[in-house]
Amino acid sequence: MNNLLKFFIICSFFCFYQLDAQYIVKKDTLSGTELSFSLDERINDALEKVENNCNRSASIPVKAPSRVLVPNRELTNAEICRKNPKIMGYKIQVVIVKNNDDARKIATEFRNSFRNLKVETDASLRPNYKILAGSYFTKQGAAEDLKNIRRQYPSAIIIPYAVFCVEAK
Repeated sequence: MNNLLKFFIICSFFCFYQLDAQYIVKKDTLSGTELSFSLDERINDALEKVENNCNRSASIPVKAPSRVLVPNRELTNAEICRKNPKIMGYKIQVVIVKNNDDARKIATEFRNSFRNLKVETDASLRPNYKILAGSYFTKQGAAEDLKNIRRQYPSAIIIPYAVFCVEAK
């Protein structure tokens, strides 16, 4: 009885396997690469029938794909920002202090004096803290703000720094 059940299961598996879709290999018409996919033979016949009814006249020349030429020019800041949200730019290093309390105090003073510039504290060099201001694409963009900041903080300098594109001037 057990062997009969096994035989029935195996036979039914092969019967259903034959009823399923046939494995058909098609060639891609654009580049000639082989595409493999499973589909029923009746669907394949219907697709071939539709393809054979297509109007394929030899009088229409096939154009080669045209190449898009991009002029050799510098990308605009908006084009750069679309590709990379964070880029290497410049910031103004206002001062470097030895502890976090001094850093917070100077950052608050700076915010009150220069409301149009964003201030941040960089603690990557602990125990030293950098007070950084602004975000700029170029040194020339930072030069005017540096001139104004040096009146109050004479040790301020422009340094290369990773900046968010949307914040940069």
